[in-house]
Amino acid sequence: MDVTTATFEREVLETSKSLPVVADFWAPWCGPCRALTPILEKVAKGFGGRVKLVKINSDDNQELSQAFGIRSIPNVIAFKGGKAVSQFLGAVPEGQVRAFFEKLLPSPSELALARAEALFEAGKFDEADAELAKVKSDPDWDARVAALKQGIAYARAGKSGPGEAELKAKLAANPADHETRAALAALHAGKHRYREAMEELLEIVRRAKNWKDGEARKQLVMLFNLAADQPDLVSEYRRKLSSALN
Repeated sequence: MDVTTATFEREVLETSKSLPVVADFWAPWCGPCRALTPILEKVAKGFGGRVKLVKINSDDNQELSQAFGIRSIPNVIAFKGGKAVSQFLGAVPEGQVRAFFEKLLPSPSELALARAEALFEAGKFDEADAELAKVKSDPDWDARVAALKQGIAYARAGKSGPGEAELKAKLAANPADHETRAALAALHAGKHRYREAMEELLEIVRRAKNWKDGEARKQLVMLFNLAADQPDLVSEYRRKLSSALN
C-alpha cells in the first residue's frame, strides 16, 4: 500500500495501535530501494497479515521525511502503538528483514495480557488473574498490569462489600468520610462506571490530597489506565486532577 502525508495518520499511526506497521521510505530513482522492495514484500507476505507493509515515496511526501529524519533511503521504520519503535537503513539481506519483522510480533507476555484484559471485560476475574500470572514485568506494560489488578480488586470488592445505597447514605451523613467515598469509587469502578469512580476519587483529592499518602491520586492514575479506551474521559479527569493538586 502506498501511503501519503494525507493518509499517514489513519493507515500507519492508527492501524499500528492494533497491528504492527512497517513503513518503507523509498524513491523511484533509488537503486537499493528497488532491491529491497521485493524482499520486504516477500517477508510481509510470509507473515500472513500479522504485519502491515506500506510504502512512502520520500520525494513526494517530504513533510513525513522531515518528521522522521529521513536522510538516506531506503529507510524502513516500524510502528507499534501509534509510534515508531525501530528502524533500519539500506538494502539488508532477507534474513535480517525477517528478524526485524519477527521482533514486532507480540511476546507471550503481551498475548497473556491481552487475554487477561478480555477476560476482565467479560467478568471472568479468576481466569484474568491466571493470565496475569503469566505476564513478565516490563516497563512497556507494567502500568496496564497494575491497573488491571486494581480493576479486578474493585470488582471483587463490589461483590463482597457494602451496597451503593448504604455507602451513599454514610457519605450523606459525613461527606468527609474518605474511606467510604473510596469504597464507593471502587464499587463504581468495579461496574465500569469510570466517570462516577473518578469523580469520587477526585473529591477526596480536593478535600484531602495527602489522605493515606496520596491514595486517591494513585487510584485515579490506575483508573486512567483502566479507561484507556475512553480518551476524552481520561483527558478530562487528568486536567481536573492537575487542577486539584495545584
